[in-house]
Amino acid sequence: MEFSTVQELCLHLISSAYQRCRLSEQICRLAIILTRSSSLHPSLRISISDTGIGSCLEEFQDLRFSSTDFADNWDGILSLKTTSIMDTEIHSYQINLKERGSSRITRLPSNTKNGAKFSGSEAYLSCFVSRDLLLSDIHTFIQKMQILKVPNIAIQLVAEDCDVPESRYEKIFLANECKQLPMSASNLELLKSGIEDYVVKHGNNLSNMCNSCFPSWEQLKVGIGVACCTDNRLNTELVMEAVILMSNISMQNIACFREYDNRTEVLYFKDFSPCTISRSSMKALQSIDWKTYGLNLRGTVEQDGVTLLEWENLPTDTHIDIVLHVYHKQTMIPAPRKLSPLDRNLVKRAVKLSLDDLKANHSQAFLSSRALQIRGYAPDLAKTIAGLILSSSDLDFQGECFSLLGLQSQEVGTEIVESCIEKRIVSVIEMNDKKPNNSQQVAPYLFDELENPVQDSEFQENDFSPLDF
Repeated sequence: MEFSTVQELCLHLISSAYQRCRLSEQICRLAIILTRSSSLHPSLRISISDTGIGSCLEEFQDLRFSSTDFADNWDGILSLKTTSIMDTEIHSYQINLKERGSSRITRLPSNTKNGAKFSGSEAYLSCFVSRDLLLSDIHTFIQKMQILKVPNIAIQLVAEDCDVPESRYEKIFLANECKQLPMSASNLELLKSGIEDYVVKHGNNLSNMCNSCFPSWEQLKVGIGVACCTDNRLNTELVMEAVILMSNISMQNIACFREYDNRTEVLYFKDFSPCTISRSSMKALQSIDWKTYGLNLRGTVEQDGVTLLEWENLPTDTHIDIVLHVYHKQTMIPAPRKLSPLDRNLVKRAVKLSLDDLKANHSQAFLSSRALQIRGYAPDLAKTIAGLILSSSDLDFQGECFSLLGLQSQEVGTEIVESCIEKRIVSVIEMNDKKPNNSQQVAPYLFDELENPVQDSEFQENDFSPLDF
């Protein structure tokens, strides 16, 4: 893996430290400390340490640095200290990322642990980069990582200029800030909870849940999906998890609207690290038949490195968030890899499963365009049926109809009957729209008491009228 800026390298080192903490399955601390010691030595010391499982040299052997930006003014030397729980010493190395060949790694004298049992790593370097710009990049990166909500990791971010009084900045990031989850929660449960936290804090622009927009968690409509396959190249299972969240914000809370308006930010993670979504994965999203779920995708745009989906006819108070995470089920830190057609298929399958889940639990919000068109006939159809019932001179027929509608004779009135019938028609439309396109089940009837329904073998899915019910 080759880097062209110190910022990119630092984010990679943070991601690797995060992985080591996650794999330890113990309570871990990850610390990122940016220190400028004095004006006489204006270089910025960057330290990234963790109490995870310990590093191995294989993690660093393929790292390269080939910056042409002389403003970085970094000599390419990365220092490393690491130890595993079974080691009796702390091992030290220097790695020159600007060189090639075996001579780029220098082993330094080790330090004894004097019988202590602990594990961890520290990677550090000194360079001439802007502390504030690097701090901003790292802060944003950590906020995205918090969506994964790995419960055993606490992250400490510190920045300080020793020559400037009161310049110290420090922030602690905890996984369970808004909603507590057990340590045994699955990756998908953690991802679902993480995107919920992200949304109620308006994209992590707030420290806590926005109570004016989200007085309760029930306002969030969430769908989850997971697709798996075997990656024969690495002989391991490849997992794609997708979570789609729909939220509604009152038009009175205009100040709380997200910076992307009602466009959808696609958050993408690969092997437990935030990254830019691949072109192939974007094509997979574009190939989904969104209209089946009542959504019209206008197109995709890139803005400040963020991938956005633009919708047509989406209500102004409605916002959709999507998070995708692809990773290997394995017990080692994965090496960088290229995405394959396998990933594209997994993206499409996982997203469709999450949409199906959303539609099953919140049918009114995800009616297909066909169902919406049919539902437009419901008021007229209800009015016609109510007219037939109320104009009948057969009192037994009327009484049976009122009974099936759950109405008492003293409640009967034109508006009440029409409203009751329309609700049943809409309910049938929503129930029928939940079924897959190839479902052979008989559509539900307006009245549950009806038995022995007659199947209409001539019904065609694409030919419809108000009498399809």
